[in-house]
Amino acid sequence: MLQVAFGQSKYYSDNLSENVKRGIRQKLRRGEWPTLAPFGYVNNPKTRNIEPDETKARVIRKGFEEFAEGKHTLVSLGERLSFWGVVSKTGKPICKATIQRMLTNKVYLGLIVHNGETYEGGFSPIVSRATFEAVQNRLKQRARPRKSKVRHNFPFTGLLTCGECGGGITAQFAKGNGGLYRYYRCTKKFGKCSQGYLREDLLAEQLRSRLQKIALCDDWKEKMLAKVEIWQTQQSQSSQTFAQNIQEKIKEAEQKLDKLVNAFLDGSIEKETYLVKKDELIHTKTALLEKKDDFGRKGNNWVEPLKNWILSAHHAKKLASSNDLDEIKSFVEKIGTNRRLSEKTVFLDFKKPFDLLANRSADERSEEAASLSSLQSFNWSGSRESNPVYLLPRLPSPQSECWELNPDYVLPKHAYYRYTTLRLRLWRAGKARVLPVYDSPTNRRVYPSSTS
Repeated sequence: MLQVAFGQSKYYSDNLSENVKRGIRQKLRRGEWPTLAPFGYVNNPKTRNIEPDETKARVIRKGFEEFAEGKHTLVSLGERLSFWGVVSKTGKPICKATIQRMLTNKVYLGLIVHNGETYEGGFSPIVSRATFEAVQNRLKQRARPRKSKVRHNFPFTGLLTCGECGGGITAQFAKGNGGLYRYYRCTKKFGKCSQGYLREDLLAEQLRSRLQKIALCDDWKEKMLAKVEIWQTQQSQSSQTFAQNIQEKIKEAEQKLDKLVNAFLDGSIEKETYLVKKDELIHTKTALLEKKDDFGRKGNNWVEPLKNWILSAHHAKKLASSNDLDEIKSFVEKIGTNRRLSEKTVFLDFKKPFDLLANRSADERSEEAASLSSLQSFNWSGSRESNPVYLLPRLPSPQSECWELNPDYVLPKHAYYRYTTLRLRLWRAGKARVLPVYDSPTNRRVYPSSTS
C-alpha cells in the first residue's frame, strides 16, 4: 500500500516537472522572460513579459557607456552605481562579481539565454549591440594579468605605437629640475630603437592640437543641428508616404488572394492556374512585407549617427582646452586610427567622417569661425533654405573687418546667397566689388551695387 502511494507521488511530481518545463519552453518560443525580471526590468502581469524600468534602465545604459569608454574599472563602476542609488541588500556598493555578470548579461540586448541556448526576446533592449560589444572588448583587455601590483597613473599608455619599430609606447617617472616628470618612450620590444623620450605635457599639447583640427564651434553646432532637424522632418514626411504606398499594395495583394481563393472554391478556375497565381501573389506579398520591415529599420538610421558626429566634433572643441587627460585619450581612440609616435611627434589618421573636418586648411577654419558670428544668413549645407530670402551683407571697404546686413537690398526668392572662402578672399584682395549672388534659374553671377 505504501509502495502504491509513493508511486502516485512520484508520478505527480514527474508530471508537474514536465508541465513546468513545457510551459517554460513555450514562453521562450514566444520571447517571454520565464522568471523574475533582472535588474533594469520589471514584470508586466498584463503581457506576461518584462519591460524596461525607466529609471533603472537609464542607469544601466549610462554605466555600460562609461565602461565602454574606459572610464571605470569593475570597482569604480560599482562605486559609480552606488552614487546613483544602485547598491546591494546591505547598502554597500555592488561587488565585482555582480558587476561582471551584469556587464556580460545578454538580456540587456533583448536576448534570453536558457540552459546554454539563446532565444530572441520579445521585450525592448536597454543597451545597443555596439555598446555591448565595446564593453566585452574592454573586459577582454582587462582580463590579462598584470605583472605589477602597483598601478601608476599614466593616462596615455596603450594609445600610441612607435613609428620606427612598431613597438608599444610605455611611460615612466623621471626626476629633474627639482620635480618629478612623466615621460613616454618606446618599449624597444622588437630590438634597438632610436626614438627618444617625450614629456607628458608636450604629448598632451600635441593631442589637443589634433583635436582642434576637427573641432566645431558653438555657432556651427547649432546651425548644423537645426539643419539636421529640417532634413529629419522632410525625411519623415516622405517616409510616411512611402509606408502608406507599401501598405496599400499589401492590402491589394491580400484582396487579390482572397478573390483567387473564392474563385477556386466556386470552380471558376482550374487547380493548376490557382496554384500558379497563388504562388505569385504570396511571393509578391512576402516581398512587400520584407520591404516594409527593411524600410522601418533603415528609414532614419542616419539621423542619430549624424547628430552624434556633430556633438562629438563640438565636444572636441572643449577637450582642446581641457586638462582631463583620460577623456582626451578616450576621444582620440574614438576618432583616430594608426596612432603612432615618431621623432617626438604624434601622427594619426582620422576615421570617417571626422576626416572631412580635419582636411580643412587652417585659413578655412579661422575664416569660417570669423564669418559665422557676422553672416547670419550662412547656410552650411550649400543648398537652398526652406524660405530662401536673404539680406545682402554691407561691406564698407576691403580693409575693414566689419560685417553688417544691408536693409536696402533684399534678394528675390529665386536667388540665394552661397558663401565660399574663395569669394571672401577675392573681395578682401580688392578683385571683386561685392560678394556675388547666384541667380538659380540662369546660374549666372549678379553683382548688385552695395551701399556704404
